[in-house]
Amino acid sequence: MKKLFTTLSILLTSVFAFSQTSQVKFGIKAGITFPTIAVANEGASVYAGPEPSDYANSTSFYLGGTVDFPLSKVFSLQPGLSLIGKGAKAKYYNSNFEPGSNLFIFQGSYKLNTMYAEIPVNAILNFNLGSGKIFFGGGPYYGFAISGKIKREGTATRSDNTVDDSGERNVKFGSDGDFKIGDFGLNFLAGYQLKNGFNIHAGYGLGLTTITGENIRFYQEKNRILSVGVGFSF
Repeated sequence: MKKLFTTLSILLTSVFAFSQTSQVKFGIKAGITFPTIAVANEGASVYAGPEPSDYANSTSFYLGGTVDFPLSKVFSLQPGLSLIGKGAKAKYYNSNFEPGSNLFIFQGSYKLNTMYAEIPVNAILNFNLGSGKIFFGGGPYYGFAISGKIKREGTATRSDNTVDDSGERNVKFGSDGDFKIGDFGLNFLAGYQLKNGFNIHAGYGLGLTTITGENIRFYQEKNRILSVGVGFSF
């Protein structure tokens, strides 16, 4: 990871020096995210631990800024910094499948909300179209988690007694926590920008590294995030 940051620093320094003769533009953006988590099994045929969740899309938001370094009439390099909401939602069911007084069942749903500070570096292609331009591109990103909550709504049943099992707790990040702090992947984006600088855009984030804590070794979880929003370049 240190090599990655060193490479990015050298690249950005070179681009900044080159761009002194070009028109550097700054941008702001904000919008809605529809995150989820993709799960991949690691091939354990006998596993006594909890099964991976069947995640569905949740809803969150993002906001951030960009710096656009034009390298030619159609090509630019665009690093940025964003605060972006990720996570997912899922249903759960857990039982010991033993009839009688020792029977217990936990069931319900929960929602995972996480917030990341994310640094993308995108290569952008721009083409004039009508009263503005279309743009599309992509590149790597690195994000680090800054906060998270898990909200659970469900019931716990033992024999004939059912009680509320709802609650909320903070996510523990770290190698021995619920999820790792770091998230590395690729993002893709496309949009249309008017000559006054206003734009609409959509993007997709493809997590490449597992975010699952080290205590879970039989499956991997990776962030996936669809986003739509608006922005302004000046």
